[in-house]
Amino acid sequence: MAQRYGKGLLATLAVAVLLALLIHWIGPPVIRHYRADLLFYLQAHLFLVLVSMLAALLVGLPAGILLSRPRMAGRAERFMQAFNVGNTVPPLAVLAIALGIVGIGNGPALLALFLTSLLPIVRNTYEGLKNVPAALKEAATGIGMTPAQTLLRVELPNAVPIIVGGVRVALAINVGTAPLAFLIGANSLGSLIFPAIALDNQPQLLLGASCTALLALSLDALVLLFSRCWLERGLAPAR
Repeated sequence: MAQRYGKGLLATLAVAVLLALLIHWIGPPVIRHYRADLLFYLQAHLFLVLVSMLAALLVGLPAGILLSRPRMAGRAERFMQAFNVGNTVPPLAVLAIALGIVGIGNGPALLALFLTSLLPIVRNTYEGLKNVPAALKEAATGIGMTPAQTLLRVELPNAVPIIVGGVRVALAINVGTAPLAFLIGANSLGSLIFPAIALDNQPQLLLGASCTALLALSLDALVLLFSRCWLERGLAPAR
């Protein structure tokens, strides 16, 4: 326990030092000048990330579960390629395709972010469930559990660490891709980054880029904290 608190304290100190360095590097006057814009674009960025991630979870988790079932054993990898479209095609191309389908604004941005986030969730859900030891599943069947009960009480709890890993990867990709939404008329932190590049405004560029990085780190830390609390409270077995 003491070791865990020590690590947490070191992580907190590291984050505090990093924030102090960023504020010093960017400059407090720059932050005050762009404060209103930063808050507006940060909220817009969070909207794109959270909505697209929620959609990816609602589609990806059931899809990964379905592909992991024994009856899909011979076809799972072929179906997996359908979820790979958002990662095989470059993000700008995905945005352009979404623009042609949905139009300009938040619609194509949400569609593109949804597609880019889908594969890690589906893949890790599939792999996590396939890697559950067969002995555990046989034991569950032996004590009279139905396939649904085995899935909910044995397979999914044991697959949680791998599934969470996929969610963290998808979240990092999502947050890093969302600034490109500026190019198709959607507000995000890219609305600070790309005009700064065009105007060679280094402080504004640093502000937008550093906030994107900090947002990715913060959301990743929240997912990791939630998963650890879940494991520690006994809702899933720790490995």
